[in-house]
Amino acid sequence: MAAKKAAKKSAKKTARKKAAPKIKDPVFETVKIERSKGITFLIMNRPEKRNAMSPQLHMDMNDAIDYLSIDPATDVLVVTGAGKAFSAGQDIKLYFRGTADDPAARAKARRASNAWRWQKLSRFPKPTIAMINGFCFGGAFTQVCACDFAIASSTATFGLSEVNWGIIPGGIVSWNVGQVMNYRNAIYYATTGEPFNGKRAMEIGMVNKAVPAGKLKAEVMKLARLMQQKSPAAVRYTKEAIRSVRFMNEPEAADYLNAKSDALKHVDKEDSRGQGMSQFLDEKSYRPGLGHFERRNKG
Repeated sequence: MAAKKAAKKSAKKTARKKAAPKIKDPVFETVKIERSKGITFLIMNRPEKRNAMSPQLHMDMNDAIDYLSIDPATDVLVVTGAGKAFSAGQDIKLYFRGTADDPAARAKARRASNAWRWQKLSRFPKPTIAMINGFCFGGAFTQVCACDFAIASSTATFGLSEVNWGIIPGGIVSWNVGQVMNYRNAIYYATTGEPFNGKRAMEIGMVNKAVPAGKLKAEVMKLARLMQQKSPAAVRYTKEAIRSVRFMNEPEAADYLNAKSDALKHVDKEDSRGQGMSQFLDEKSYRPGLGHFERRNKG
């Protein structure tokens, strides 16, 4: 009897291994990819430099996001930093001084920097979460703002320190903080260079939540698992809609949202609308105001 049970367990393990082969991700010089059941961690990996962003890191992140944006095994993307820092911002030595006498290298680094931190990350097709585990300074604000959600350690340190060495928050950082913070806080922190912690970041709208450092990953995973239970098409179209309408007037927004809603019906392979209505009206198995429908037609 014991032998039969052991054989069954062994067969199940073998079946699971066959069903979920290990993914061979590309290897990057300054970036790591780690996975956990559909949740992909994209990690800036220069811990000895507090993950300061060098030209090479920008190139690597650019390529990694291109790769993951069409990766069917990624349901949710988490952006974070290795070690005790999220990112100390641009690497002053390598990004600024190192390209000062090479206009072509500076232009290439700038394009890669802007592309992954905003253009590609803010339009990533799956839900994105910034997990701020420590220092987050200057240019690193852009990728935090680009993510759909941001959760920080309550003891993480944030700062717009550019003014302290004689420049403005460059790239599009000033534009980013003008959107996620209110005007008074954006002006205050950008002109004083005063650092603030994760709890304060939550109070001023820079992040959604601030939790003790020991609970940070668990809180991020909780949100990521919740996103996995929602309709992927509905989540994607919702986040795209909210990002886009911020820059429209009311008539433009109304036209855009009506078209977006119609388009969703045609691209949603799971028929989320049909499933949700049937489970609510016919089965009475859930209430939309209190929870989500059960995804039974996963694509």
